Amino acid sequence: MRVSVILAACLLLAGNAWSQIADLDPDWKELEVAPPARFSVDRLVPLDMPRYVSVKVGVDPDSLSIGTDGVVRYVVVAVSQSGNVNAMFEGIWCLKGEVKTYARFGSDGKWNPVENAEWLPLNGNQRSMHALALARQGACDGRAATASSTTAIIRKLKQSRFDGMQK
Repeated sequence: MRVSVILAACLLLAGNAWSQIADLDPDWKELEVAPPARFSVDRLVPLDMPRYVSVKVGVDPDSLSIGTDGVVRYVVVAVSQSGNVNAMFEGIWCLKGEVKTYARFGSDGKWNPVENAEWLPLNGNQRSMHALALARQGACDGRAATASSTTAIIRKLKQSRFDGMQK
């Protein structure tokens, strides 16, 4: 009796794992994308970051897009207390919980593509704390679905920021 219950539980868990794997499209192809022509520091929608992060981080709302491949792409900008600006063009693949940096904005005023850019996990990656914050605060609807529109992402980001200030 106990063995059959354990076996049934194992089959149920295995079935759930298989259905999650099957949800990923084996024929999925990432879109080829070019960095945006420009971004604005003046229009940034701030991300709610941990207190120990000394830079202000935000997303240019005009750079947000949701590709037909399910990837949310955006320009994230970090402004230091001294006024230094760093910007990156990135994508979050909500379905897999991963982030990719496509290009960095250089001091020469041009986008510099990241060579051999790879998808990296959102969790446990110190370099992408801002991406995890963006995913949780509006880019992803739950763990596996992309938000419905860029307008919905911006609304959620602004609401998340307001909620965080109320606590």
